[in-house]
Amino acid sequence: MGQLTVSGRDTVYVWVGQDTGGQPDPSAELVRRASALLLGRADTAVVLTHDREGRPVVRADEVEVAVSVSRTAGLVVVAARRAGAVGVDVERIRPLPALALARRWFPPAELAWLGDRPEAGRTVDFLRLWTAKEAVGKACGQGLRGGGLRRLMPPPGLPLQPVPGAEVLRVGHPRLGRGLVLAIAAQASAPVDVKVVQRPGHEAAAERSTSVERTSLPVVVRGN
Repeated sequence: MGQLTVSGRDTVYVWVGQDTGGQPDPSAELVRRASALLLGRADTAVVLTHDREGRPVVRADEVEVAVSVSRTAGLVVVAARRAGAVGVDVERIRPLPALALARRWFPPAELAWLGDRPEAGRTVDFLRLWTAKEAVGKACGQGLRGGGLRRLMPPPGLPLQPVPGAEVLRVGHPRLGRGLVLAIAAQASAPVDVKVVQRPGHEAAAERSTSVERTSLPVVVRGN
């Protein structure tokens, strides 16, 4: 994975690798390698465990790094942060009934915002809101529904913006390209930087089996 220059600022580091399934688990391998770089330790020195809220963390000696993992077809994304809890979510851009999904799952203000957005980019705008909610849920250690599926998100983009009504939560959308929407959330009251260390297609985490689509998106049944 090469070298990593660690900033003195509060920064979320993001790695992207291939998710081809099989064993060892590509996500666990990428978590271990990414955390070792961030901690300046050997891969064998880091241990994956969980904090009291059930969020994944990596420890080496007495040093701890918060991590979060998301997968979509063919890719695994790992976010790591030394200063506190972090959440990540990634989705591939594909045709979706954006307004129908928003009517079912989003609060009225977000539905109205989405309805006013240009139709050509509405699917991407929906995915930005959805991934933000997923990332925030992970940063809170509660998942999508427990973290507040109907919680209002700030307008998509960068830098990470405060989540309305949550003084210690920030969320935003670093550009990843290649038809992907990425959201990063952090428990923080002050600004947080985001650095994408590794681009898709670099440093495959594994080369076995065939991946499947993994998504948190619900299905809308016609007539409901």
